[in-house]
Amino acid sequence: MTVLKDAAATGLYGSRAGNGVIIITTKSGKAGKTQVNVNATTGFNNASMGNFQVMNSQQLYDYHKTFFTPQDFATQRPASLLETNTNWHDLAFRTGMTQNYLVSVSGGSERTQVYVSGNFYDEEGTVRHSGNRTYNLRANVTQSLSNKLKLTVRLDGSYRNTETEASGNYGAIIGSTRNLPWDNPFNPDGSIKMGTEEGWLGRERDNFLHGWQFNFDNGRRMATTGDVKLDYTIVEGLTFSTNNRVSISNHRDQLYYDVRAKAGIGLGQLTESSAFSRGLITSNRLLYNKSFGVHNVSAIAVYEAEKNYMEENSVLGQGFVPGLHVMGAASQIQSQGADNGNAFENAFSKGLVQVDYNYDNRYYIVGSYINEASSRFGANNRSGNFYTIGGSWILSNETFMSDQLLFNLLKLRASYGETGNAEIENYQTLGLYSFSAQYAGNSASIPSQLANDDLTWEKAKTTNFGLDVSLFNRISLNVDLYQKTSAALLLNVQLPYTSGFTSIIRNVGSVRNRGLEINLNTQNFTGEFKWETNFNISFNKNRVLRLDQDRDIVADDGFSPPKIIRIGEDMNSFYMRKWAGVDPANGDPLWEKITTNENGQQVISTTNVLSDATPQIVGTYSPKFTGGMNNTFSYKAVTLSAFFNFVSGNSVYNGSRQSYDSDGAYETVNTMVLADGWSRWEKEGDIATHPKSVFGGNKNSNRVSSRYLEDGSYLRLRNVRLSYDLPADFLKRIKVANARVFVSGDNLLTFTDFSGMDPEVNLDVDGGESSNRYPISKKVLFGINIGL
Repeated sequence: MTVLKDAAATGLYGSRAGNGVIIITTKSGKAGKTQVNVNATTGFNNASMGNFQVMNSQQLYDYHKTFFTPQDFATQRPASLLETNTNWHDLAFRTGMTQNYLVSVSGGSERTQVYVSGNFYDEEGTVRHSGNRTYNLRANVTQSLSNKLKLTVRLDGSYRNTETEASGNYGAIIGSTRNLPWDNPFNPDGSIKMGTEEGWLGRERDNFLHGWQFNFDNGRRMATTGDVKLDYTIVEGLTFSTNNRVSISNHRDQLYYDVRAKAGIGLGQLTESSAFSRGLITSNRLLYNKSFGVHNVSAIAVYEAEKNYMEENSVLGQGFVPGLHVMGAASQIQSQGADNGNAFENAFSKGLVQVDYNYDNRYYIVGSYINEASSRFGANNRSGNFYTIGGSWILSNETFMSDQLLFNLLKLRASYGETGNAEIENYQTLGLYSFSAQYAGNSASIPSQLANDDLTWEKAKTTNFGLDVSLFNRISLNVDLYQKTSAALLLNVQLPYTSGFTSIIRNVGSVRNRGLEINLNTQNFTGEFKWETNFNISFNKNRVLRLDQDRDIVADDGFSPPKIIRIGEDMNSFYMRKWAGVDPANGDPLWEKITTNENGQQVISTTNVLSDATPQIVGTYSPKFTGGMNNTFSYKAVTLSAFFNFVSGNSVYNGSRQSYDSDGAYETVNTMVLADGWSRWEKEGDIATHPKSVFGGNKNSNRVSSRYLEDGSYLRLRNVRLSYDLPADFLKRIKVANARVFVSGDNLLTFTDFSGMDPEVNLDVDGGESSNRYPISKKVLFGINIGL
């Protein structure tokens, strides 16, 4: 696996290299003796709940006593509730088993090399009735057809079955935390309650154990990728290669709610959805390499074309006999929402020329010119031109450095380049109509999207300076300093209501990223006992430089925490009312209110009325730095490695706390146990982190505000592995080339102050929010690798 980041190194990949390139080289056969490798791994996984914990029966009982009146508490929360203490977490989760088996065969002659592998992976989910099973087959064949022509064929096929728990509308993950410990999921005779019975206290009135008896959510996915590559040596130093790939995938999902379950009460329901996708790509390259004494030149000309197609369909059937889940048995069939059937296409093309020159392995320069076109852009600006240029100087190869013993490598690098970005949805430039309306009883269309024939590529301009150092054959250091400015951003711009449209995608705005990346590798001990350390850390800071008409872009869908894009601020800024703590006099929640006095100065005060508080930027979900460290220790046949990764300086919105830390707003939902250092207001003068709990809520204290923004910093032991290589003499007697046994652990430790399940969030997908979701797994695996 090779990682390319600077503009010069990624120029060959065009827009696909907008965020760097990871090159993965798959295994291939080698001439010689046939080799057989068998890898087997099995182990166990448990859900990691982090610092999040909900109350048991006694804790919840004592908490409710603080906000119910004595009379109401005696009638609505009788002491008999303490006779039941249901642990919903234990009912929803389990210890899952993971199995992974791989068999590979490789070998060949000087003209033909073959690699074939088969893989079986089976993981039981930590949530009951969830998991996935995958079968994979891969074959790589290389055939020298002549002294000038070589053929390479790669085939990769996979089949995957998935199971997702389908207890009901809310699901077991939510039910395991929201359901009250006072509700017993079982009847006296041992049968399972639905949750709608008399006396059930939980708000959702849903027992996921009941739905598990009848419902299911299963999927199957098949994917095949085939590559055919030809390499032809025209003359010495001049080679033509063509690589052509076809990728096909399809999946089908079934979600069934039985008529006997709460989610299917009345008619029963079956949803079937399917999708098919096809990708075609051809990459044709003319490569020239030549050396003239101390002058070394290589050049490459590339033409690529790509076309993708996808279709998806969904249908909903209702009216099923209990246990019968075949769509043909439905009494009524209807479309599943407005997007029940869609088809998409897009196409890309790229032409590229790159020249690489070095003088005496000391001075290097590389430059490329790229023209790319995408069907996603308007007819007026479908293609874009980009270029990169870079140079490096290996000082350690200079004659004046020949006598020094300190540096094995000393290299300076610099590069500049432009890359494009086409990551928008398909058909954003077209004037579209929706046929969802009716007129006089007939289908009718209405305009749904405004055309924009001028929409074009977003452009990123990247400058990079780097230093590569190797000392004493034991220390390697790579330092990169970069600035990346993205212009003509593809952003959604609001339109006046008089236009008849709400928004349109345009090329507006600019954002700048500046950062520093450091990679350090050290051979700490090199004798019989070896210790190697790999450490990396990255710092990045972004700023919005320009927006359409200098207007803020506020994203507030009513569900996710509001965000804002504002000139001069971080691109990933939270925008909400700022929490100001708790009034020690009466336990009221407080927020900041910003007003302007007669002198034009801003005055900050506090208010206990949420609507009077001032929305403002309260943090960002961009980390200040991220990184990782891996230490490998080995002594004779024993090897121990430990990999940590860390994130620091970002805010994470803990959306779960709006329900589980609501100050009495949701008395029929369980409550989280206060984290260390937190306290709840009880009497006048208390300096507390939490307001007074009030039945029905304390003045909207649990609504969206920076109260639920927490430090998302963490340090995680991502993997630890201990292995032992079996003795060679023993292996020789049993005719085995090599064998290794190992035990490994994933996600065993996480150090964080975050009060939720997991502080790790995906910036693009989660938008800085962590809430109820499938928890990460702590895994302990045992395995053996055998070579024959």
